[in-house]
Amino acid sequence: MTPPGHGRVQLRYKTGLTGEQYVTAQGWRDATLVRCPNHPGGGCSLARHGTYARKTPPGTRIARWYCPESHTTFSLLPDCLAARLPGTLAELEDAVVTAERFPSVAAAAATLRSSRSEPPGAMRWLRRRIRLVRRALSAVRGLLPERFAGCPPTILAFRDRLGTDAALAWLREMAAPQLRSLPMPLGYARHAAAPDHPVLPRQQRVGHDPPV
Repeated sequence: MTPPGHGRVQLRYKTGLTGEQYVTAQGWRDATLVRCPNHPGGGCSLARHGTYARKTPPGTRIARWYCPESHTTFSLLPDCLAARLPGTLAELEDAVVTAERFPSVAAAAATLRSSRSEPPGAMRWLRRRIRLVRRALSAVRGLLPERFAGCPPTILAFRDRLGTDAALAWLREMAAPQLRSLPMPLGYARHAAAPDHPVLPRQQRVGHDPPV
């Protein structure tokens, strides 16, 4: 049980919608929370608490509920969206894959963000996503060693192991019972250490790019 006063809790909203479909269908209107996670046996005054907006995809809103007894707000995050990070899991995965395929972070960032930000800002944007995704992959590998033992914490390696081009979406489904403890942007914890290995492997470390 989450202790009273916990504040804000993110929960999974299982849908088969893409980010665009979620916005078009206003998927937040169909979200339901049958019982309070803090009071599974009932006895609280859980009630719908409106929605809040996310900047991307444009028009996105997230349904939420409030439990007065535990002073906790619950929000239902659809599967298509990254947790505590702008955008969708698909967009995030594509960005990290681009970085893994390019010879340097600078080259990948220039391809992904050249029209939106200067090179230093673009590299910071991409490095953060690489770092967060690798931390999440390392955590999943520790939770599911029978499936991912020996698998480097890269999207390309996990795609190959899973046989899919949507690795993050599959991993959110596979690790659904542990999402509250898995680190963002795959799971809903703000910070969580990888259970078995450091965040970044020796190969493909995300550091400064070599001089051109």
